[in-house]
Amino acid sequence: MDQKNPTVFVVDDDEEVRRALKLLFESVGLPVICYASAGEYLAQFDASLPGCLVVDIRMPGMSGLDMQQKLTEHPIHPPVIIITGHGDVPMAVRAVQAGAVDFIEKPFRDQILLDSVHRAIEKDAKKRGEASRLFEIREHLDLLTPREREVLDLVIGGMRNKNISEQLGITLSTVEAHRARVMEKMQADSLSHLMRMMLTLEHD
Repeated sequence: MDQKNPTVFVVDDDEEVRRALKLLFESVGLPVICYASAGEYLAQFDASLPGCLVVDIRMPGMSGLDMQQKLTEHPIHPPVIIITGHGDVPMAVRAVQAGAVDFIEKPFRDQILLDSVHRAIEKDAKKRGEASRLFEIREHLDLLTPREREVLDLVIGGMRNKNISEQLGITLSTVEAHRARVMEKMQADSLSHLMRMMLTLEHD
């Protein structure tokens, strides 16, 4: 899992807003990086950096909604919080339907935005943790030989060692040896643990 400190990325074309938000987030100990446009943020986008995005929905050039859409091309990206004026609410609703974690109308109370940011950072950490776990399971799977993978699939399917031996045309002791190596390579401490790992992959 990424150990970098979560950062709040502020994207707003209004310099005064950027300055005010930077002061607000820094006042509660959150690292902040500000950008004057969606293009400026996307030019330096780094999927490995955890945190969240606070984005104005109306900006010259690329809007916050368009930027959010662009980010969906990446499996992992910071959750988006939309800042919106009263007239932008229908756009903000579209943004939430497209995956934004929240939209906040101007003017807003500082605490409302801070609460939303903390929720978004927690969501990002959870998503990154799940992605890291999936990567780890796939790495372990890659260590298996084709025969070990066959044994794994049959074990997960609920087949007993004796039946696996008959189906694959190998001795019972060979099945047991393959099964032991599967458990070792997958770093599974029980059959139920192994099954949970494989179910995690299926639900991805």
